[in-house]
Amino acid sequence: MGVATAKEGETVELNVGFSGSAGRSAARSAADSVIREFAFDAITIRASPKAAKGLENNPNVRYVEENGTMFALAQSTPWGVDRVDAEVAHSNGYTGAGADVAIIDTGIDSDHPDLQANLGSGKSFVQCSTKGGCRYGAKPADNTCYQSWDDDNDHGTHCAGIASGDDNSQGVVGVSTENTLHAVKVLDKCGSGSFSDIAAGVEYTADQGWDVGSLSLGGSSGSQTLRDACQYAVNNGVFLVAAAGNSGPCTDCVGYPAAYDTVMAVSSTNSSDGLSNFSSQGPEIEIAAPGTDIYSTVPGGYATFSGTSMACPHVAGAAGQLAAQGYTNTEIRSRLKNTAEDIGLAANESGAGLLDDAAALGLDSSDST
Repeated sequence: MGVATAKEGETVELNVGFSGSAGRSAARSAADSVIREFAFDAITIRASPKAAKGLENNPNVRYVEENGTMFALAQSTPWGVDRVDAEVAHSNGYTGAGADVAIIDTGIDSDHPDLQANLGSGKSFVQCSTKGGCRYGAKPADNTCYQSWDDDNDHGTHCAGIASGDDNSQGVVGVSTENTLHAVKVLDKCGSGSFSDIAAGVEYTADQGWDVGSLSLGGSSGSQTLRDACQYAVNNGVFLVAAAGNSGPCTDCVGYPAAYDTVMAVSSTNSSDGLSNFSSQGPEIEIAAPGTDIYSTVPGGYATFSGTSMACPHVAGAAGQLAAQGYTNTEIRSRLKNTAEDIGLAANESGAGLLDDAAALGLDSSDST
C-alpha cells in the first residue's frame, strides 16, 4: 500500500477500491471524512493509518493506496501540424467539427483569441488561483480566473492550441481547427494534481459522453484508482491518449497513465524525425508525434515548449477529426496506428511510427487543394 507514516492523531488521504456494498460501507466507516466517490467502485477518504491497515485486510476491499501526485509533463511549435499532414486534412474540409476533446490538464485560457471559438464547457477539480508561489518552483501564469477551469499555469492552454487552435488568420492553427475543446482542470497553478483529482477528471470526461481525453501529465508510479478511471472511460467510449513522459534517454521508462493498456502512449520527435532526447521509451509506446520546439497558445499570447506533453495533443486533435467522422474509440486507436508513418525509429521509441493525420483520414499527402 505504501501509506506514509503519520504522527499520532493525524490522517492520510487514501484511494480505496472495493467490491460491492460491503466494501463501500467498510471504506466509509473507516473514513474520518469522505473526499470523493467514484462510479467505478472506488472512494477517496481521509483516515488514520490504523484504519487503512484494517481496510487492507478486508476481503471486500480491492486496494488501498495513498493519494499521490502527478505533474504536467512540460515543456519544449506549428511545424508539427505541417509534419503530420494536418494541413492536408484542413484543405480537404476535415476540421473536426462536431467532436469533443477534453484537455485534462491545468485548464484552458477562456479568453484566448485562438481558442474562444472552439471552447465548450469545463469543470475544475482543483482551485484556479494566480496568487502566491509554487512549491515545485513553477511560475503561475499571468492570467485571470474568469472561469473555475481557467488556466493559471499555461500548460493546458498550450496543449489546447496544438489540438484545436482556431483557423482564424492569427496566431496558430491546431491539428484540428474545429474540435470542441473542454477544459477539465485537474492540475493546479503549479502543474500538480492528485491521483484522485485526475481520476475524477477522467471519470467526468466519460460521463459527459465526450470523444477524446488528452492527458499531457503523468508520474513514474501508477494508481489503481486512475487505472480504474481510465478503464471506466474507455468502457464508456472515450479514446484516451497520454504523454509517455520526459525521462529520456531510456529504454523502458514510460510513465503513468500512458503505460496503462487502456491509453495510447505517445513519444516525441524533433523536426529531423529523430526521437526527442527527453522522450521516454518503452514497449508501451504506440505512436510518435512532434514534441520538440512546439509553438502554441498560452494565456495572454504564445510560446514555444518542448515535451511529450506537446506530442500528446497532436494525437488528440487527429483523434477528434476521426471521431467527427464517426469512428469509435477502438477504431480511432487502430486507425492511427495502422496509418502511422515509418520514420526508421525502433518500436520502443515510436511504436507504429509517426502520426499521419491525412493518412488516418484516407487522404494522401498530395491531396492538398
